[in-house]
Amino acid sequence: MSFVINADQLKDFKQDYANRQETQILERTVAKNGVKAASFDWHAIADNDQHFSIDLATGDVADQKQSGRCWLFAALNTMRHNMQNRFNLPDDFELSQSYAFFWDKFEKANWFYENIIQTADLDIDDRKVAWLLDAPQSDGGQWDMLCALIEKYGVVPKSAQPETYNSSRSNEINAVLNNQLRHDAVILRQLVHEQASESQINATRKEMLNTVYRMLAYAFGEPVQTFDFEYRTKKDKQFHRDSNLTPVAFFDKYVGWDLSEYVSIIQAPTKDKAYHKTYTIEMLGNVVGGRQVKHLNLSMTELKELAIKQLQNGESVWFGSDVVKYSETKLGILALNTYGYEDLFDTKLTMSKADMLDYHQSMMDHAMVLTGVDLVDGKPAKWKVENSWGPKVGEKGYFVMSDEWMDQYVYQIVVNKKYLSDELKADQAQEPIVLKPWDPMGTLA
Repeated sequence: MSFVINADQLKDFKQDYANRQETQILERTVAKNGVKAASFDWHAIADNDQHFSIDLATGDVADQKQSGRCWLFAALNTMRHNMQNRFNLPDDFELSQSYAFFWDKFEKANWFYENIIQTADLDIDDRKVAWLLDAPQSDGGQWDMLCALIEKYGVVPKSAQPETYNSSRSNEINAVLNNQLRHDAVILRQLVHEQASESQINATRKEMLNTVYRMLAYAFGEPVQTFDFEYRTKKDKQFHRDSNLTPVAFFDKYVGWDLSEYVSIIQAPTKDKAYHKTYTIEMLGNVVGGRQVKHLNLSMTELKELAIKQLQNGESVWFGSDVVKYSETKLGILALNTYGYEDLFDTKLTMSKADMLDYHQSMMDHAMVLTGVDLVDGKPAKWKVENSWGPKVGEKGYFVMSDEWMDQYVYQIVVNKKYLSDELKADQAQEPIVLKPWDPMGTLA
């Protein structure tokens, strides 16, 4: 049944518009200033001040610049926070995001080839094949994907592998690399269709990876294999040098985390995802043979309790959210009352969190770090957030997130298993239910 807009209906719409007392004022205001400026509620500033009952000292904020590496920045930031406390490192110390970026793109190329070969018997317009070809690789990722990289390649300080033009502005290398991967997909699918031997396919794939390695080395510099770690302590200004380290040895000595102890908790209240069950996503990952993406789904109350426990113990918390919703970037505010869209347009926009996920209104698109929380009578009122957009936004790069905003738009945290109860540890140990590749819990931050 079709509904065709006709002249009588348009006349009614125009009459309703003319009859509204506020029409002319709002038309001038919104047309001149934009929707956000016209609907901004200044009360959000007073409601979300930068004072927290738990506030971790975490140093200077990093800057991912024109790249989609937030998940790498956020995860490496949680590690550097711990290093800064243990080794009295200066506030501007960072782990190399460029080093991890190189290996992520290299491994993602191999991951793409793996999935192209596995799906080669499907039609080219099959949804899975189309999903793979839509974005052969991108800048985004999830916590478990970084763990897979570190377990294989370790980490290095930023001084050992600094930023390049392409790590800070990744659109150019992404365009060329995805062109290369789609070009290679044609060849790999054809080899499968021609029933080429496994050894022939692997030889072709090796040559393809050789090309990818060369492209990435030109863009990011070839990954460092050994290096000297030199630093001067923050408080007493003592100089230290540790020579001839490998990336894996550096991680073991200076980070020293057992990454298997850190687990992903999601908050997905959709009907297809029961609480206290674990989930993974088909074809989501980066390192073939590496760590699997795995999420334990809990209620928001349980998720917050775990985040607070970790903060109370002096450890920051990696989290993923839909950062663009109701956020004021310059002021660094994430709050539901930041913009009064419903009041401005005299309409209803509110959806449940489950409906927002199911109807594509919201999904995780950005990872940041919880570094504080304001507890009032034991309950969180607002949260301190370390972003990776440099010091010129928020309070020197730090944002304030209201607890109500967290309820609606935070979808994932990572915590140490020691904060889980025995019952939750048993839940987390379950074999994961496999979700479809395009499930919203598989989106990349």
